[in-house]
Amino acid sequence: MKLLSLNLGRPEAVEYTDQADGVTGIDKRPVDGPVRVAAPGPKGTGASGLAGDAVCDLRHHGGDDQAVYAFAREELDAWERELGRSLPSGSFGENLTTQGIDVSEALIGERWRVGAELLLEVSSGRIPCRTFQGHLGESGWVKRFTRQGAPGAYLRVIEPGEIRAGDPIEIVHRPDHGVTVALQFRASTTERHLLPSLLAAGEALHPESLAAARKYVGTYAADNRPTP
Repeated sequence: MKLLSLNLGRPEAVEYTDQADGVTGIDKRPVDGPVRVAAPGPKGTGASGLAGDAVCDLRHHGGDDQAVYAFAREELDAWERELGRSLPSGSFGENLTTQGIDVSEALIGERWRVGAELLLEVSSGRIPCRTFQGHLGESGWVKRFTRQGAPGAYLRVIEPGEIRAGDPIEIVHRPDHGVTVALQFRASTTERHLLPSLLAAGEALHPESLAAARKYVGTYAADNRPTP
C-alpha cells in the first residue's frame, strides 16, 4: 500500500463551475514533493489541507473534514477501460492517488499513516458535482459516477506532516462498526433509507452526514409515532 501520486491544483478559470469567481482547482497534477499537509480550518473558511493546493469553492469543498481527497489508481484504471481514454493520476481531482488500497471500502474513522509523520482519518465519500462533470467532459457523468458507487474518500488531518509520492501507507486503526465510505455514499445519494445505519460510525462521520442521519431517524420516529 503506497501513495502512488501526490497531486496539487492551481486556480483556473473555466466555464463549467458556478463558483462566484468562475475558477476551480479540480485539475490536479502530480508533483514530486515533499508537500506539507495540515488541518486547513473549518469548512467555509479552510481550503485544502495540502500546501500549494487550490480549493476555490469553499461552499462545498475543503475544510477540516474534507482536507484531503484520495482515490485508488485501481479505480482510475477501471474507468479508463470503461471510458476508453487515458486518466492520469489526479484526473478525478484527487490529492492522493493510492495503490493497493480499496479506498471506497475504507471504514469511516479508519486511520492511515502516510509516510513517517502524517496521520489521516477517513470522514466521507466524495459527492460528484457539475464541476467534476465539466472537468471530465463526460455527458451524464454525475449519474454515472454515482451509480458506480466507488467515490473515493475524504480524510481529515489528525497529525500533520510532510509526504511525497512513493510514501508507504499503513492502516493503523480500523473501527469495528462496518460503515464503509461506499455505504455512506449510497446512504447520502441514492439509498436514503440506509441513513440510520451510518449512526454506528458516530462522531467519525462527516458532520453533514451525521446531521442527515440524525434528522432522518428523528423524522421517521415522528412519522411513526402511535396515534393517541
